[in-house]
Amino acid sequence: AKTGARLHTVATSSGRDAAIAARKFGFAQAASDYRQVLEDPAINTVFIATRHNSHARLVVEALAAGKHVFVEKPLALNRDELSAIEVALQAATNSPLAPRNLQLLVGFNRRFAPLAVAMRQRLAGRSEPLTRIYTVNAGASPAGHWTQDPAVGGGRIIGEGCHFIDLLRFLVGHPIVEVSARAMGAAPGLAVREDKMTITLTFADGSLGTVHYFANGSKQFPKERVEVLSAGRILALDNF
Repeated sequence: AKTGARLHTVATSSGRDAAIAARKFGFAQAASDYRQVLEDPAINTVFIATRHNSHARLVVEALAAGKHVFVEKPLALNRDELSAIEVALQAATNSPLAPRNLQLLVGFNRRFAPLAVAMRQRLAGRSEPLTRIYTVNAGASPAGHWTQDPAVGGGRIIGEGCHFIDLLRFLVGHPIVEVSARAMGAAPGLAVREDKMTITLTFADGSLGTVHYFANGSKQFPKERVEVLSAGRILALDNF
């Protein structure tokens, strides 16, 4: 709405749901087959907001159709899917039929938050590596929910935890070179362990980051807090 982009076609697996979404959000057309979006020359940009296990496949198809792509996180569920996207992006970029400066963007929105941008600006010109603690009060999700299914949602770390890893990557401005992680230990009555995890990241400049992703807290407590320590300073970002 802010850019003046035209909302052309919305597609869902159900024609009824697509029609409802078209009316609600102001799309010109509705479709029950996503291929209608990819094959329409009037559409230059595709937004993918499906369940996680279809992201990689739809990204590959959209790039092959010469469309700019915005895909909600995660970009892929495994390395094979990621490799397929890399191949598709390279092929699309080199194709004479694709638009110039073809864009593929993943929906990592934290790095665009005004306070996150301000935090990175304050860290510019630092003279030593950073240490950072990212605490995520993720909230409980039933064991049977689709996001917990490794084949559909990828689990909550791949499905959502990638957000927080990306923000730490954004703040430091250097690649991640080492990752270690530990989930909560098995215990009677504990249905899901993998959404209660500590992830430690080492970056190319020596910076260290820790993501505490815990789904066993209270909704009355804020969801996210980031603390950055550097050269005698501490920056704290409390729930944006």
